[in-house]
Amino acid sequence: MYNLEKILPHKPPMILLDDILEVNLEENTLTARFDVTPQKVFYEPGGINSLAGIEFMAQAIGCYAYFSSGGEEPKPGLLLGTRLYNNLTDYFEDGKSYLVKIHKVFGDDEIVVFDCLIYDNNNEEIASATVNAYQGKNIRELIKNE
Repeated sequence: MYNLEKILPHKPPMILLDDILEVNLEENTLTARFDVTPQKVFYEPGGINSLAGIEFMAQAIGCYAYFSSGGEEPKPGLLLGTRLYNNLTDYFEDGKSYLVKIHKVFGDDEIVVFDCLIYDNNNEEIASATVNAYQGKNIRELIKNE
């Protein structure tokens, strides 16, 4: 099991993922798992609103960035936007586990594009999006100047 506090630039309770299951830098992919429990920051009776799926995807991208940088100290990134966020459920259900699979389809030194999918316990796709992110060298300076 991975220590996500060392991988992501977040502190609990904002770490939403529970584990990283697979990293394949040659294929530009990462698979993570999250469990829906009352301890999650976005939890409400019955589960987590499916709109939080974008944050689950973004955190999986953050994990990928950590591994692709060779395990350097995690840096904050900026979500630039998403295209075609599709979800087939209103809530990620209480007590269930879900998989987040991401695939880097484009990237330069600062801008990256990922195709992201979330699967339920039956391995059925229930959410998808294309996510654009920025993780430039001067991102801390951009954040400080805001």
